[in-house]
Amino acid sequence: MGRGRVELKRIENKINRQVTFSKRRNGLLKKAYELSVLCDAEVALIVFSSRGKLYEFGSAGTSKTLERYQRCCYTSQDAAIADRETQNWCHEVSKLKAKFESLQRSQRHLLGEDLGPLSIKELQQLERQLEASLSQARQRKTQIMLDQMEELRRKERHLGEINKQLKIKLEQEGANLGAIQSSWEAEAAVGGNSYQIHLGQSSAMDCEPTLQIGYHQFVQPEAGLPRNTGGENNFMLGWVL
Repeated sequence: MGRGRVELKRIENKINRQVTFSKRRNGLLKKAYELSVLCDAEVALIVFSSRGKLYEFGSAGTSKTLERYQRCCYTSQDAAIADRETQNWCHEVSKLKAKFESLQRSQRHLLGEDLGPLSIKELQQLERQLEASLSQARQRKTQIMLDQMEELRRKERHLGEINKQLKIKLEQEGANLGAIQSSWEAEAAVGGNSYQIHLGQSSAMDCEPTLQIGYHQFVQPEAGLPRNTGGENNFMLGWVL
């Protein structure tokens, strides 16, 4: 009678679990060795026990086989990723190309070119689109003109304020200048009277004899005085008296 089928689940008995681990581990290592010898295959086997102990087998060296495995897996993954990226880029380029051609057709239609293939419905849609674009352009133009007019009004108000301030300043300076001019005229009038008085006195003094040293009011006129004929010195009689 043959052995029954063993149920694959964790063995709860610790001793039985350890015995089963040892037997099956040795059998697995033996099978790996046989596979590498019989089939000339590069086999690597790594086993960790529940306690963390390492058991390994490598027909060409475990490290060498792992490096080869990494190179193979990473190369395959990189190639697959590159293929996917290439396909995505090709799909994206096709979409962009189709969109570019559509935009070029729309531009030609807006310029009035290549309208032959269009149907009545497409022409009506194009007409509505042009009218909407024209309306938006007019609205934008009107808004710009209104903004410019408002800016000119603002500048006009600003210049008016500056003109008003300059006018007030000019009036104040004119008033100050008028006051200064009046003061100058008054001083000039006073100076002119004084000059006339001094000029009159000077003229009166010029009319009198030149040899006058403080006693001319007592000196008689030279014509009424008797002249000295006796050979005396030629002095004025007023001084002799």
